[in-house]
Amino acid sequence: MNRRRTPRSASAEDLLSTLQHLTARARQEVELHQARVELAQALQRKMLPAALPAFPGLQTAARYAPARDGLDIGGDWYDGFVLPDGSLGLAIGDVQGHDVEAAAFMGQIRIAMRAIASSAADPGEVMGRTNDLILSMDSTLFATCSFLRLDPRTRQLWSARAGHVASVWATSDGRSGITADAGGLPLGIELHQHYPVTRRDLDVDGAFVMLTDGVIEGPSLSIDDGLDRIRRLVSAYAGADAEELADRVLHAAVLTGHEDDAAVLVLRHDGTPSDPG
Repeated sequence: MNRRRTPRSASAEDLLSTLQHLTARARQEVELHQARVELAQALQRKMLPAALPAFPGLQTAARYAPARDGLDIGGDWYDGFVLPDGSLGLAIGDVQGHDVEAAAFMGQIRIAMRAIASSAADPGEVMGRTNDLILSMDSTLFATCSFLRLDPRTRQLWSARAGHVASVWATSDGRSGITADAGGLPLGIELHQHYPVTRRDLDVDGAFVMLTDGVIEGPSLSIDDGLDRIRRLVSAYAGADAEELADRVLHAAVLTGHEDDAAVLVLRHDGTPSDPG
């Protein structure tokens, strides 16, 4: 007696075909997403400055770490440049969006801020004009940001903040703190905003550290607790050089369990104003 295999039903054939189609489609989507992540990472790193300026008695260093799972890449940036009057401009920010669009928008903000800072000495004006410019681009994205202008001769530091997280400072004589500067709305929300300016004198040996929220906030840590932990770390290593301090602060970001980008910008200063020549 011959036994024959029971033919598969039409519905079974259809199911297998559907599964094969869905599998192929899922594979394509994964590959497309990975390509977008890699493109965003490449854009991000290409748009960040290759080097930061330094003056006698002043060191700068920066670090950037992409999001752990690759989904939140593209938002954080930092910048440092010499202004026409010889002052040092420093900026750090976070685009509230992700992927390639956020990386491209970040590049636009960075370029706009550099251009505006070359003709506007006041950080509040730089922030306000940058805000109005990016609103004219009709983008749906917005960004938080802090901008600093430092005169290396007098060590006077002026800063303005647009919805960004506070900075941390410490001096080699044991003092430390978290900045409590007044600020304005994030960039890209509303036209004609006012951004208050805070002045500081960096006349004591120490460090001033700018951050993005990926450094201080995560599932296991609130922003306030994260800021205080970085304050204590910066205080402990206020006498270290800028590169070492930047490494230590970025390493601390891992302990937050963060899922976002993380950026750190360190200004290390001694207490002796000097002419950069």
